[in-house]
Order: sequence, then C-alpha cells, then structure tokens
Amino acid sequence: MKKNLNILLILLFIPLAVLRADEGMWLPSLIGELRIGDMQEKGFRLSADDIYQINQAAITDAVVSFGGFCTGELISAEGLLITNHHCGLGSIQRHSSLENNYLDEGFWAMSREEELPNLELYVRFLREVQDVTETVLEGVEDGITEQSREQIIGRNIRKLQDEAMDRTQWKAVTKSFYYGSEYCMFLYEEFNDVRLVGAPPKAVGNFGGDTDNWIWPRHTGDFSFFRIYADENNNPATYAAENVPYKPRNFLPVSAGGVDTGDFTMVCGFPGNTDQYLLSSDLEMIIGKSLPAKIRIRTERMEVMQNQMDKSDEIQIKYSAKYARVANAWKKWQGVIKGINKVEAIAQKKDYEQKFSGWVCRDPAGRREYENVLDSLECLIKKESDLILAYEYQREILGAIEILRFAGNFMDLVEAFQNREIGEYYLDNTIDIAREQSSDFFKDYTVAIDMEIFRRLLIIYMADLPETYYPVPLQEAMQKYRGDIDGYTTYLFDKTIFSSKEKIMSLLEDPDQADLKKIENDPVFSLARACEDLSAKIRHSYRSITDLKNTIYRLYVKGLREMEPDRGFYADANGSMRIAYGQVRDYRPRDATRYGSLTTLDGIIEKSYLSMEDYIIPEKLRELYEQKDFGPYTVNGKVPVCFIASNHTSGGNSGSPVLNADGHLIGINFDRNWEGTMSDYVYDVNQCRNIVVDIRYVLFIIDKYAGAGHLIDEMKIIPK
Repeated sequence: MKKNLNILLILLFIPLAVLRADEGMWLPSLIGELRIGDMQEKGFRLSADDIYQINQAAITDAVVSFGGFCTGELISAEGLLITNHHCGLGSIQRHSSLENNYLDEGFWAMSREEELPNLELYVRFLREVQDVTETVLEGVEDGITEQSREQIIGRNIRKLQDEAMDRTQWKAVTKSFYYGSEYCMFLYEEFNDVRLVGAPPKAVGNFGGDTDNWIWPRHTGDFSFFRIYADENNNPATYAAENVPYKPRNFLPVSAGGVDTGDFTMVCGFPGNTDQYLLSSDLEMIIGKSLPAKIRIRTERMEVMQNQMDKSDEIQIKYSAKYARVANAWKKWQGVIKGINKVEAIAQKKDYEQKFSGWVCRDPAGRREYENVLDSLECLIKKESDLILAYEYQREILGAIEILRFAGNFMDLVEAFQNREIGEYYLDNTIDIAREQSSDFFKDYTVAIDMEIFRRLLIIYMADLPETYYPVPLQEAMQKYRGDIDGYTTYLFDKTIFSSKEKIMSLLEDPDQADLKKIENDPVFSLARACEDLSAKIRHSYRSITDLKNTIYRLYVKGLREMEPDRGFYADANGSMRIAYGQVRDYRPRDATRYGSLTTLDGIIEKSYLSMEDYIIPEKLRELYEQKDFGPYTVNGKVPVCFIASNHTSGGNSGSPVLNADGHLIGINFDRNWEGTMSDYVYDVNQCRNIVVDIRYVLFIIDKYAGAGHLIDEMKIIPK
C-alpha cells in the first residue's frame, strides 16, 4: 500500500508536459528552443538546424503545401514529389474519361513528355518564418473593441506583407496564434507548373474505400506522384512546354529499412485547424448539436450520389472526387464523437476548468483579469448554440446545392453589366471567367443528383429552422406551393437556365441586356442571391459572437500559460507548417481488442475474398502475390503496407512525410484511426494514431506492379 502511495505521489508531481507524451504540433522555427531535447531523448539523431534553417538546406525545404489542402514532399533532385492518392484525386479525375479512365486503371508516365499538366494546381515551399508579433500589434491598446483591434492588425499585416513581397518576390502569409496573442509571417515560394507523374488504380490508392476510411487496420496504397517544373533558371513559372524539372534545395532520402514498433517517427506538414483549448461547454455543443446535424445532412447527400453512381460509369467518374470529399468528413465526425465520449474528454475539461478557477481564487488581486473568463465564455457559448444550426445549414445545405453555387458565380457578371462605366475590359474579362467556370461546372454535373439533394435537404432545412431563416424566395414559394417541396423543386429546376449547358453557353457567346434580364429573373439565380444575403446576415450574427469568444479565449489561454509556465503549450494548427513526433505504436480501441502497428499484403489478399466492392483488387496484384514476386520489398517474406504511430496530426497533414530518426522517408501520412479523430480537440496518446502508407509498399507498387522503375532510379534509397 505504501509503495502504491509513493507511485501516486510521484505521478502527481510529474510535469504535465511529460504526461502529454507525443502531443503537439510545433512550429519548425521553435523546435530548437522548445522540443529538440525531448526529441533527441526519444531517439532523434539530428539537430534543430537539420529540421529548419533559413540559409542552408533542411528537411523543411523538401516539404510543400500541396494545393493549399494537403502536404507533399520532394524525393529526387529532379523535382519528383509524392503525396497521397486522395490529395491528387482531383487532378487524376480531371484527366480521366471513359476512354482513359485513370481513376480505375491508374496512370504512369514512362517519360517526361507523358507527364500531365494541372493548371489549377500549385505547391508552396516555406522559405522563412518570422515572429512579427510586435509589429502586428503596434497601435493595439487595452480596452479597444475587437473590430478596431482587427482593423489595426489588418493594416499592420498588409504593410508588413507588402514590404516582404517587394523585398523577396515570395508570397507572405501572416497567421495568428493563441487567439491573436502572437503572430508569425511565413514566406513562401510558389510553383504553378505541377504535372501528374503517376498514380495507382483506385483499387490500390483507395483500397478499402468508405469501409476502411478512418479505420485501422488499413491496407491502402494512398500515394500519387507529381513533378514540379521551373523555367530555365530554376525559378517559378506558369506551365510551358519548355519548362524543365525543378532542382530543389533539398529532397528526402528514402529508407528501405522499414520500421519496428517503438521506433521514433516525425511528421512535417501543414495541418489545417485544431481547437485544443476549448471549454467543456463548447465541446458539448460540437458533439451534441453541430456534428450530429452535419452527419445527418451528409448522409442524405451521399445516398443520392451513390444511387446514381451505381447506375452509370460516367457518373461514377464525375462524382468520385465529390463523393469522397463529402464522405471523408462525414465519417470523421462520427469518430470525433465516439472518441471524445470514449476518453471522457468533457469531464476532463471540466476538471481542468475547476483547476483554473482555483488558481485564480488563490490570488484574486493579482489575477483579477481572469476572474470572469469562464462565466463570460459560458454565456457566449450558450448564445452560439442557439444560432449554430442556422449557421451550419447555410454551409451544409444551401452551400451544398451545386446549381445554387454555380448561379451565384453569375453575380459578378450582373454587377459588371450594371457598372459598365468601369470599362469594357472588366466586363469582357468577367464574361471569359463565366465561360470557363461554366465549362468546368457542366463537365462534372448531373441535374438529377442535384435536384434530389435539393429536395431532401430542403425538407431538413424547413423542419429544423424557423421561417426567419428562410431566404425570401423560399418563403414566397412555400406560400404559393402550400408547403409542397416536391412541386417547388420541380418548378425550380424546370424553369432555370442554369441546369442547361447549351442555354448557358449560348447566353455567354455575346451577352446583352436581354440576357442580363434572363439571369436576373431566373428563379435559381434569385434564390442564390437571396441565400447569399441571408447567409451574410447569419454569418454576421455568428461572427459577432465568435469574435467576443476569441477575445476571451485569448485571455483564457494567457491565463493557462501563466498557471503552468513549465508546460509546453503549442499553438492550435492554422495551416502553417508544423512538426509532430512520436513512435510507431499499437493500441487498444476497445475492451479485449489490441491492434498491432503494421499491416502487410497478406491482409489485402484476405480482404479481397470478402466479395465487397471496396475490397476488389487488380488481378495483377493478386498474380504478384501468388507468384511471391515481391522483389527486395519484404520483411520475413511479407510486403509491408501500412503502419501507425502516435504523431499528432490533423486535416492538411495528408501527404506529409513520416521520417525516421535520421530524417529519412519511411512513409506517407494519410489518415487517423477512427477512435483518434478527436485529436483536433483532445489528444490522448493511448488512443490517437496517425496512419501511414509504408514507403516499401510504394516502391513495390512502382517497381513490380507499374513497371515504373525509372522513378525509383531517381530516388536516393537508403538500403536495409
């Protein structure tokens, strides 16, 4: 008994930073100051300068923001880039057709001439991080309104960024941290000529489909290859046939040595958004109200799309990427709710809030600025909860109707006609943009899907929201049609020009005032404009609450950092580059269930016998397995496919490099386990895992399946 008591006392006095093993998303510029010692204790064999350094090549120079929504990394001196298959899916889909179905069949460029341009795609290299807090907050005084504060900060940021871009020609982006307490400016070099090099068929790149999404064990070859091109001087350039492969400052060596449970791992990428410091009441609103509503809405959308995709290969191609985007968040949100409940995160947060209250009370005079923080936040969270459905439905319902978004694009054209005094060039340019948008829209649009989604979601919208949140045309239509949603839906899609490619493209050939009237009087355009007006009002009301919340959260986090000065506080993810580190680890998702940390090709073959569409595999992959034609990519006679680790990741980390203790590429991050998706709000080292495609499986597919060994020849392979 005495021994157990001593252990308990030791645990109570271990610093919180130690107890939070593997948690955190750290700015690369602060790694040396905050984390390098802990990383090296856990096995990292490099220095902070090897990770990030302004004037010399470092790991961060081999990592890019891929299209602003994923991460990618350079793996050759010839600009070869690897990211996830699902990150490249949009580009793969745009190049696909019934004749060349790269989604189903895969694509491999066997020469540089065969690599496919993607005019919509860009990558950004982080070149420098600057702490600009003092400059950004210059002129901000205590007691001013949040609106005034934002105006001052906005002016300071614009001036700062303009000066930086004039000086460097790089793009400057300034981000806030700790709810606006601190600011950093990030300087990026952007490249716009990015070409598709290779992608496995979706039966490899998306093996497991929706069934396995956010699930471990996983057997997905979630990778694709692109190449960055530059001008003859190695500078960024728009696409041109004469451009040449980019020579990067640095690229990542590829390790053929693999991983074992317990190995050190590091992730470098661009996680999107996290909210680690929310109060328990905020978390209760999210998992009790906001997420369930969004899950219900997306369930309806997915069912409609899937029904039509099952009937037509053409629609399957058109809607594969759309469906994947909708389904990805839909399943994740369910995991968030499950995970938060499993670790009793709300109760943990309530305990932490009581600890904060006690800390404030122990020195009421010295900590007076914090005495009303929790009560003020609780009040604002209640107000936000009353508005949350109206806010979410503007995005998840009104924003989900494709034809409304499309018609909304024509507001610029109407404005250009109404303000012709601005100049004919502006009008002509607006018409050209409308033509391009229309061509892109109809390439991947099916009226029947959009019409049924509109009908179903309108039922939810009207059942859950009072009439004060109906756009005016909807109010009028419900009176005219006496609540008949089916009748209104039929009328809307029958009478609009925006469902017809022929009508829209004809109108845009040489539009005049009569065409302008057609647009303005169109029922879908009228509804789209009214929805935008309504959404703006709801966003304004919602923003007025969240602005106040952010002001008080800024104070709350300031107080937390004072309360625990020795704790390693990391800022929430906000799209800026972060470093996370941990270990290859197994885990127990539920009672009497333990998952190992590695999967192999054997598991793919086992799943393929289940006769499920998500587990269909290419015949060539089965032949390679049966012939045991694995090349040098095996461990104990088995081909490794995926592994899991305890790195703290989020959306945007898709495609991030997973590195070993020597900074060599061992895998590509692509997912989290379902039970650990709540790491956007709460991290738990026993539950949270990032899922990684093993680089040896990538090499196996390139070499043995695709016969694209020339890509491997480009890489620097570190042998076993």
